[in-house]
Amino acid sequence: MPDLRLVIFDVDGTLVDSQAEIMAAMALAFQSEGLSLPDRATVLSIVGLSLAEAFAVLCPDADEMQRDRLVEAYKGAFMQLRTENQEMGPLFPGAMNALDVLRGQDHTLLAVATGKSRRGLDKVLERHGLTGVFHSEQVADHHPSKPNPSMILTALNETGVLQQNAVMLGDTTYDMDMARAAGIKKIGVTWGYHPADTLHPDAMIDDFAALAGAVDQLIGS
Repeated sequence: MPDLRLVIFDVDGTLVDSQAEIMAAMALAFQSEGLSLPDRATVLSIVGLSLAEAFAVLCPDADEMQRDRLVEAYKGAFMQLRTENQEMGPLFPGAMNALDVLRGQDHTLLAVATGKSRRGLDKVLERHGLTGVFHSEQVADHHPSKPNPSMILTALNETGVLQQNAVMLGDTTYDMDMARAAGIKKIGVTWGYHPADTLHPDAMIDDFAALAGAVDQLIGS
């Protein structure tokens, strides 16, 4: 029996195309404080960070109380948008099939490491029929923000998988830096929110159909 393997997924920009709802929720949050919304590229550059870290980047001149209000306004707006518009936040093409291929392997476990809250991740999993698919689910509520390796190290501990048998799939430099800090391999995707040429992964994929092969190449089949 091969050693257990672990494939860890980022969510926003990797599994789920959530940029429309992120931008809309950010617009409402900034509007609630009478602030001007940064441009799309700037907003998407913080995807993957915890919300507190994200607003510290986006609003460096705001005090802590205002950033706390922005965090709460964003959370409320995001949930409202997700409730009202069921078309927001689709899975990227091929994501479900790639998950099915990997979860069909007895020696492969799946995990999530996301800047989302527990409530936010639960909504995504429920919407896409992914509840119970992941053996470890790490969220921003319980960890320092990416790129701190805490999420990955906890997922390894929960699943009992060795570092050399684990790989992170993500679309941002935060994902890649987190994986590097945790001592595991990393796969970048070209369809996410950070420019592909900034990621410097161990392998890069242009399509979810290439994921299983990239995993085999990096951590053994």
